Amino acid sequence: MHVITLDGQALVAKIREQTAKLNRNNVTRTQAYLHFYQEHEEIHWALLAHLVSRNGGWNMTDLRGEWLPFLMDESSIQSYFWFLERCNWLIFHDAYAQLLLYAEMKRTKRDLTSLLAPLGVSTFMRVFWQAFLTTQDSAKLTKALIVNEQQYIEQRVVQKPITVHRIFSTLTYFAQSWFSLTQILFPYKEHPTDKRLQLVGMTVHDFPSLSARIAIGKALYELLYKNAVRLNSIRQFAFRIPHTGSRADYWPHLFTPVKPSSVDYEHVYRLRLNGDERREGASKLYSPSLTKAWPDTTHSAADGIDWFRDDDWLKVVDEPVDLPSIDTDTYNQTLRWMEYGVKAVSLFD
Repeated sequence: MHVITLDGQALVAKIREQTAKLNRNNVTRTQAYLHFYQEHEEIHWALLAHLVSRNGGWNMTDLRGEWLPFLMDESSIQSYFWFLERCNWLIFHDAYAQLLLYAEMKRTKRDLTSLLAPLGVSTFMRVFWQAFLTTQDSAKLTKALIVNEQQYIEQRVVQKPITVHRIFSTLTYFAQSWFSLTQILFPYKEHPTDKRLQLVGMTVHDFPSLSARIAIGKALYELLYKNAVRLNSIRQFAFRIPHTGSRADYWPHLFTPVKPSSVDYEHVYRLRLNGDERREGASKLYSPSLTKAWPDTTHSAADGIDWFRDDDWLKVVDEPVDLPSIDTDTYNQTLRWMEYGVKAVSLFD
């Protein structure tokens, strides 16, 4: 049992209220992470979370975009959106409360980690936040948050029967894995004068595996921070381009948030891409903004069960990872594979 003062209760209530207000949809969450990072750049996880959350938004709008409606029925689209949205919501619900508590600790110069438990945060995180107050070891805190947030969604979403049967057991999921269609991308300018953004990132394989998700999170963090020049360029993209959920945010030469008129749709899909450009006379690929693609969603409360039962998880934070990254050429190849798949399906539909 945790006994807290009236001041502590008021702070917990305030943090819960602020977190719930910003947890409205993927756009509000993504921007909240960035605003926090801009005020507290020592919290590297906030920048990583902002960028990964951008990708989550792109995945959500893909479901209403140019290609996936060719490949998925409405029931599958709704299930995939629920899965992406629930993961996005839960992670923000847990992690953003921790960030707000840290901001208060930084402001008051007080150790308030005893309030993590009343906020519903796993006991796993208390030792790492306490250490961070002294060491300011941004890397260790980031990796601990990665472990914690993946654990947080493990029983609450990933292992739920509805997820296993409606997401991970479907042909669409296997096709996405086979063709490496699930990617996390960080846009940046290779040279300051470049007009077109380059991409660096990683392909997500075996999402149902907790250890695989933790490994990809840690590898993405290392990829993000290992090159100072590229990091600064990625930051500039994040600061300069507001997140809308449309892939036109990073590649407006290929994608558009403007929905084509019904006369532009044909039963048989016409190829649009030629390498990394559009074919002559081809229209851009439709990639809607999040608010156009999906209404805000009401969520059931997260349960208060603490996942932390085994001290071995403390060691996982420091375990090294070595996963291959992808670049702009890899992404272009993925787009071509996707388009050929859509073309084939349209021919036999």
